Amino acid sequence: DGFLYESTGQNGRSSLRKVGLETGKVVLRLAVGRQYFAEGLAAWGSQLIQLTWETNIGFVYDRATFKQIRTFTYKGEGWGLADDGARLVMSDGTPELRFLNPQTLAETGRVRVLDGGSAVDDLNELEVVKGEIFANVWLTDRIAVIDPISGRVAAWVDLSKLEPGVRRDGNAVLNGIAWDPVGDRLFVTGKLWL
Repeated sequence: DGFLYESTGQNGRSSLRKVGLETGKVVLRLAVGRQYFAEGLAAWGSQLIQLTWETNIGFVYDRATFKQIRTFTYKGEGWGLADDGARLVMSDGTPELRFLNPQTLAETGRVRVLDGGSAVDDLNELEVVKGEIFANVWLTDRIAVIDPISGRVAAWVDLSKLEPGVRRDGNAVLNGIAWDPVGDRLFVTGKLWL
């Protein structure tokens, strides 16, 4: 409906934002507690579900108002989060992707991501596109296209041509992924790009 929902990170600067797609203007913003480094975000019906990096706590918000509905816990780090229409897909920086029940947020399964015979580490931001899981690989300009059943990498998307020019921070890398099924378009963002 013309908006992107963003989870922005860094302790003391994390937020949940609703942003106009055409203008980039923030139309709704909620600061996340200073102790949290906000990470992955997924929409599920009328709710937004947000992970945090190292605190093992996630938040569930009302999508329209950003009012916090509840919190939940999980083991390990929270990196990326997406939905495949039936469940949530979560990354934690390892080669494992977790599947969560969207109502209870309990883990229901896992798949190990392999490219050939090698595990793909540092799986970060996620999006489900036409039944395949797109996973940004942290500190690279590549997105792995993953079969959700086998965990095999079916293809790689090379985004090195999107180089922003000046990177003043080693963490200034490709980071966000969003899919617009109506417009058949993929949006990507850069972390700390200037």
